[in-house]
Amino acid sequence: MSDSRTSYKELMYKIPVSVLVVIYSEDLQVLLLERADVPGFWQSVTGSQDVGESLMQTALRELHEETGLSLDHGVLQDWNTQNQYEIFARWRHRYAPGVTHNTEHVFGFCVPHPVEVQLSPREHLSQVWLPWQDAAEQCFSWSNAEAIRRLGNASAGA
Repeated sequence: MSDSRTSYKELMYKIPVSVLVVIYSEDLQVLLLERADVPGFWQSVTGSQDVGESLMQTALRELHEETGLSLDHGVLQDWNTQNQYEIFARWRHRYAPGVTHNTEHVFGFCVPHPVEVQLSPREHLSQVWLPWQDAAEQCFSWSNAEAIRRLGNASAGA
């Protein structure tokens, strides 16, 4: 531990700061992943920041852990958007006592065309590429759906 003020117990809890990485192709197909812990819940890449990581480092780590993708496969952009939401009760035990909200930072990862990814079996059961409108409808998370809609609407206005 580099910081003597950080206890071992504190390191066991997730930091209530996370990233959402929307993976999409140039023709606006969006990759969704089905959660292993809640089958039927579809989402983009998500994950909590680790101690000492920048948000960009968190996005790259989660991208690689959940899909096997890296900067060799596409372009990662910080969309300079953040959402705050209440953490679902089913997942609050992962956070320090009293933590009820998370701040999520949104990124986009553009690949030339849809590709099959290497799923982390402990995190996801399956993958699907969908047109952005369908992907937004499939997401269980309002913030994920909103990020995908912003992607599609921004491209329509370009």
